[in-house]
Amino acid sequence: MKLDILAIGAHPDDVELGCGATVAKEIAAGKKVGILDLTRGELGTRGTPEIREQEAKAAAAILGVEVRENLAIPDGFFTNSKENQLKIIEILRKYQPDIVLCNAVDDRHIDHGKGAKLASDACFLSGLRRIETTHNGQQQQAWRPKLVYHYIQWKNLEPDFVVNVGDFIKKKEEAVFAYTSQFYDPNSDDPSTPISSSNFKESISYRARDLGRLIGVDYAEGFTVERYVAVDSLYDLK
Repeated sequence: MKLDILAIGAHPDDVELGCGATVAKEIAAGKKVGILDLTRGELGTRGTPEIREQEAKAAAAILGVEVRENLAIPDGFFTNSKENQLKIIEILRKYQPDIVLCNAVDDRHIDHGKGAKLASDACFLSGLRRIETTHNGQQQQAWRPKLVYHYIQWKNLEPDFVVNVGDFIKKKEEAVFAYTSQFYDPNSDDPSTPISSSNFKESISYRARDLGRLIGVDYAEGFTVERYVAVDSLYDLK
């Protein structure tokens, strides 16, 4: 199966929080989108890896993605190693996405910045034909995504471009809150975390509304880039 877009996150729920509305919008437009989680989020304060796996499946179904895979790289301690790069390269060559969306380049959680660099490096290396990988015993062909973009997470990074997601913010929230173990629940006895507060729950909407305000729409999601965004005409700009 060839994908148009592969969204990569260090943890289950990163993609939903960072670019869930954009993913939903592209799927509604007919694009084939997949999600790759690097870890199982086993160091998370709330929930368990098994619970988060079921939540990730539910969120994927809500968004309508074609496939979701998890590399089960150790949470918190993974490195930008050859071993981990090759794991991602195998997935990239398997699905041949044109666009890759990955973690914020700088963020509160150390795995986000590490995941961003690991995924970005793997995207480049995946295009080198002398790096050999196999899948199900078959030699894979080199493949390099055309574009790599980074979504924004905890920190208010300055976006290089924003996407109008006004019609899809509710779908994003539905997918995010499929992770019932992670987010605000006044009846939960689990320890509190920065993302389990009512403020954080509300921030999903108000941060998207603020970005939307800046471009004259109801809601938006922001991304940073690794190289200039090119347009064919000034009229391509909104």
